[in-house]
Amino acid sequence: MKNTQDYKDDANKTQVAVFILSGLTDDDRLKTALFILFVFIYLVTVFSNFALVAIFYNASNLQNPMYYFLSYLSFVDIFYSSTITPKMLSDLMSLEKTISFEGCALQFFFYAALASIDALLLSTLSYDRYVAICHPLYYVSIMTKKKCLCLVLLSISVGILQSSIQTGCAFSLRFYGSYQIDHFYCDAPLILRLSYSETSTCDIVTFFIVSSMGMGILMTIILSYYLVIRSILRIPSAEGRKKAFSTCSSHLTCVVMYFGTIFFSYLHSPSSVLSIQDKVASVFYTAVIPMLNPFIYSLRNQDVKKTIKSSVRNLLAKCIKHF
Repeated sequence: MKNTQDYKDDANKTQVAVFILSGLTDDDRLKTALFILFVFIYLVTVFSNFALVAIFYNASNLQNPMYYFLSYLSFVDIFYSSTITPKMLSDLMSLEKTISFEGCALQFFFYAALASIDALLLSTLSYDRYVAICHPLYYVSIMTKKKCLCLVLLSISVGILQSSIQTGCAFSLRFYGSYQIDHFYCDAPLILRLSYSETSTCDIVTFFIVSSMGMGILMTIILSYYLVIRSILRIPSAEGRKKAFSTCSSHLTCVVMYFGTIFFSYLHSPSSVLSIQDKVASVFYTAVIPMLNPFIYSLRNQDVKKTIKSSVRNLLAKCIKHF
């Protein structure tokens, strides 16, 4: 705890104007290779997710709630990746990896909001699969357009609200001088450790929000799939069970990858210095997973695969006819 004189001394200091990011690596031999790799990953992420949204919007056979939620998930993944990757690419080729105080606050706000919306949409998809498999006769009447829109708006609202609270709490603290964040983006736990202010309230708020949201989302997914698996095992035919499992496998793959890497990054003893494993895990859930999601959902879904093949054939036919 600080004494009165400490706070008086702090009051006479100038609030920090910039933060310094450590970036992915200091090895000049790796920077160019990593830059090319992540440019490729980012371009594939943007193109594949936009393509998936276009397919879901235009294909008449993909107009059910699951694809409605997936189209929003693809949109969120585009912006989620765009919050982190462009700055990371810029820093790989820059000598000074600085970010303004305001820029850091904005980056964390959008990162926290979009990550939460992503997780909430995954939870919503698990509920959708529960209704589709456990109550197939009532699926259309339960998952109405109005209800689907309300679930999406609820996910967006909760994500923005919790991010606003975390951002407001962390960036209302006092920071002095130029501080180095041992990461390639602004993350609240590391930022809180740099403050000269008393951070116990923010620590409690952040822990409560992250733990309550995380547990709520995970319990929804676990409960939904417990009921789904129990229902699938009651299906008498092996072919029926296989088909039912196939409709859930892509979603479960995305859930395991997303939450697995996040838990690896955050569920360990706090430290002011990140290990290389922590940074690799962060790269995976901020850049790689948004690229993989559309491929997982398209390659493991027969309806999407057929629609993509049909769209490609039609496009090629039009191009041949034009030329």
